[in-house]
Amino acid sequence: MARIRSSSSSSKFRYCNPSYYLKRPKRLALLLILFVSASSFVWDRQTLVREHEFEVSKLNDEVRRLQNMLEEFTNRVPANVPIEMQRRDKVKEAMIHAWSAYEKYAWGNDELLPQTQSGENSFGGLGATIIDSLDTLLIMGLDEQFQKAREWVANTLDFNKTYDASVFETTIRVVGGLLSTYDLSGDNIFLEKARDIADRLLPAWDTPSGIPYNIINLARGNAHNPGWTGGKSILADSGTEQLEFIALSQRTGDPKYQEKVEKAIVALNKTFPADGLVPIYVDPNGGTAYGTITFGAMGDSFYEYLLKAWIQGNKTSSVKPYRDMWETSMKGLVSLIRRSSPSSFAYICEKTGDTLTDKMDELACFAPGMLALGSSGYGKVEAKKILSLAEELAWTCYNFYQSTQTKLAGENYLFNPGRDMSVGTTWNILRPETVESLFYLWRLTGNVTYQEWGWNIFQAFEKNCRIESGYVGLTDVNLALKDNKMQTFFLAETLKYLYLLFSPPTVIPLDEWVFNTEAHPLRIVNRNDDIAGSERQHKPTVGLQGRKTGRFGGN
Repeated sequence: MARIRSSSSSSKFRYCNPSYYLKRPKRLALLLILFVSASSFVWDRQTLVREHEFEVSKLNDEVRRLQNMLEEFTNRVPANVPIEMQRRDKVKEAMIHAWSAYEKYAWGNDELLPQTQSGENSFGGLGATIIDSLDTLLIMGLDEQFQKAREWVANTLDFNKTYDASVFETTIRVVGGLLSTYDLSGDNIFLEKARDIADRLLPAWDTPSGIPYNIINLARGNAHNPGWTGGKSILADSGTEQLEFIALSQRTGDPKYQEKVEKAIVALNKTFPADGLVPIYVDPNGGTAYGTITFGAMGDSFYEYLLKAWIQGNKTSSVKPYRDMWETSMKGLVSLIRRSSPSSFAYICEKTGDTLTDKMDELACFAPGMLALGSSGYGKVEAKKILSLAEELAWTCYNFYQSTQTKLAGENYLFNPGRDMSVGTTWNILRPETVESLFYLWRLTGNVTYQEWGWNIFQAFEKNCRIESGYVGLTDVNLALKDNKMQTFFLAETLKYLYLLFSPPTVIPLDEWVFNTEAHPLRIVNRNDDIAGSERQHKPTVGLQGRKTGRFGGN
């Protein structure tokens, strides 16, 4: 028994004897593999722990840095600064960023191409971004930037160019921008320049009907219509010059500008349909119209100016024909309203003949603001209905933005049963129409929800469209693909309406100013004439010539 126990004991310790492995090389190899593997595992674990500790240390350093930055920012911005003021300052900073990029890479050109850091003359080299931005710079108190722009206008701006200009675009951006800046600053250089360019545009109205041609050469004065319209004028292009040219007659005392543009309205009124809905193509010879009816592209601002010419005339009896035409058109607009399923979004259809198309342009999102602005001219019951419709349409337009991956709206939307809305054309070129309507609805209702929606839209622009050298649009609002243009209306309209959305109502008050369709505010001046007949001579009131207006209503 003793031998057996001894043998058993030696058997237990044989794995500790090196000779055991020397006689069995395979087991020795296995033992070495196990040893190396265990060593590697322990080493890797130690390395990972050290790397983890290093990364945690770096993260803690970054957290402390961000905490210090937050504390510094908190100390800079007093806790009692209203959120509206903070947001307004953010919009102002966006304007500074956009303007500085234009100044650096495209000064004197019409538009900035941010991606290539260059300029483009898409409006004949009129410095369109400068002129379109003048009143925005003034309203935001950017005096240094304004003075440099003012010097460029005074010393460099030249309209004597052999360039076929759009009468519409040149009127709303250039004439409107210069007149607005004159009203805000009292500086006569802007009135002189406005008169110069307006005189070059006037021959466009020399047609048998008084409805203008839409294209004119600025140096030669020969006017025509685009070939793709079949020789016809476009409704919006022909009916969106009244505010600017009436204002120019008022400020200069020369009636010829007002006479030209009101002759076009008289011609359209002669064939004005019972529902107030005018097709987009108008014959400049006889005044008859045909084609699609829309509150989007090529139709939109005609209806806007019917209302605003009434407001510009201080809502007196002399401008009541404008209001009457507008109210007729709003009955037509109501007939185009449909609601989606399942969410019941209100939208404005397009109409061709008797056929309705379930499509709405983002451009038509000016309509909620227009309806809200015009609601006060109705009786109490009708005004409530119109304002309610404005709020419904604004909700739809806001959801144009919320329905995409970038939270920015596409160019147009389609409505299909059971699917509500779907984006049609996918680009976004920094358009202002929805924020314009939010501005009017906030001013007229006091509902801060519209400020919140506007802030969300601004943040989406900041996230998706801001780059080091300015702002760009998107070619696809779901894929966030960027284009290479900073549109002039982004500075003239989008940022201006956002800034005013977060400013007190005393800044550009709506009972003293009326905005043209490019968001250029024109001071309201009384007038004593009417548009009942095209043959009478107009004698507009000279309202602001030579007058320094000061700081436009508050800050």
